[in-house]
Amino acid sequence: MDIKNKVAVISGGASGIGEATARHFVAHGAHVAIFDVNERKAAALLKELGGAAIFCPVDVTDESSVQSGMDATSEEFGQIHICCNFAGVADAARTIGKQGPFPLETFKRVIDINLTGTFNVIRLAAEKMALNQLVSDESGRGVIINTASIAAFEGQMGQAAYSASKAGVAGLTLPVARDLASLGIRCNTIVPGLIKTPMFDSLAPEFIESLSNSVLNPKRLGRPEEVAHLAQFIVENDYLNGECIRLDGGIRMQPR
Repeated sequence: MDIKNKVAVISGGASGIGEATARHFVAHGAHVAIFDVNERKAAALLKELGGAAIFCPVDVTDESSVQSGMDATSEEFGQIHICCNFAGVADAARTIGKQGPFPLETFKRVIDINLTGTFNVIRLAAEKMALNQLVSDESGRGVIINTASIAAFEGQMGQAAYSASKAGVAGLTLPVARDLASLGIRCNTIVPGLIKTPMFDSLAPEFIESLSNSVLNPKRLGRPEEVAHLAQFIVENDYLNGECIRLDGGIRMQPR
């Protein structure tokens, strides 16, 4: 599916990987709808992207909020062809720590945003995509791109909630691809490694260097733009479906 003149919904689109993907898609001729809860960051990005983008205040865990965002996108741009799920949170705590057991409400919140929120957006985006005319027999009607993490496979100490949520995203990829195949909608998941997003800004330079040296090659943190480039590749390669694709410089995480 050629990305030019297509319409993409990007959850978590106001910062980090989502922001980079919004910029990248617009630069390649797409229209984007930024789904996010951060109106301030979204407003700044909209000034940069101009008429090629809109902002929809969306909480991915809320059905009516996501539905409103989908409806607003369809009303503005006519169709939805691409859905990128980048909204997510991380919360580290050991199963039993100095303060006692991992707080159950914290565990539920991470699952609710990262896993349930992802599926909430998938199902409502797919409903819109199913109404599209076929772009072509091969390109189908739509493309869904999720985001997991290498923590889904090599979760470190304190990552039980985050790893479980991202493993769930990886696990739903193939079943969703199978569910939507007859509608001409593909589903794939990007599995990023250590990507330099704003959450790394508060870390000491020596810790960043240590993390960088743990990457096999090249020895650096990944760039959000590299994830955006992979998202474009997934959209444009019609034969890629039901896959979880690692983008991690070959790193394999150790227990801590």
